[in-house]
Amino acid sequence: MSNTRVLPALAIALVVFSTTASAAEPAPAPAVDSGDHVPESLSALLGTIRSNRKELLAINLGLTPEQAEKFWPLYDQYQQKLNPIGDRQAAIVQDYITNYRGLSNDKAIKIVEDYLEVDADRTEVRQKYVDKFAKILPGRTVARFYQIENKMDAVLRYDLAATIPVVDPAAAPAPH
Repeated sequence: MSNTRVLPALAIALVVFSTTASAAEPAPAPAVDSGDHVPESLSALLGTIRSNRKELLAINLGLTPEQAEKFWPLYDQYQQKLNPIGDRQAAIVQDYITNYRGLSNDKAIKIVEDYLEVDADRTEVRQKYVDKFAKILPGRTVARFYQIENKMDAVLRYDLAATIPVVDPAAAPAPH
């Protein structure tokens, strides 16, 4: 399958996944949701990604029917392992968005540690599945799968980065 098929699918993903943000100027900080739930925009983004991810992969992997028959059930297992990790990440982001203005130093460190733990858990799942995918797909297809996954994740990270306010080190932290 040619690389030219990945680009249109990722362009579609960018349009679907992106909410505002141009590359030249950062998006303004969003209104802070004072509730304990994930903001609608973040929930919608996660839902969109989860529902379209499989379609984007199907378009770009070019699996034979025999490969697809074995790959998709394993992929569904893989996603079942990753989805709760993504939910944890969304909760950390929501916690940060809710508290960033009065973030104490201790809370800031806790959020960073939690985020890095989620990142490590995601990497662990991905590493565990490399050999499983390699048992049913050629190595180059496995590499392509992970490349496409990484590109989709980069779109999500970009969108999140454009909407998450940055800590102001000069702001007064909340009392302990």
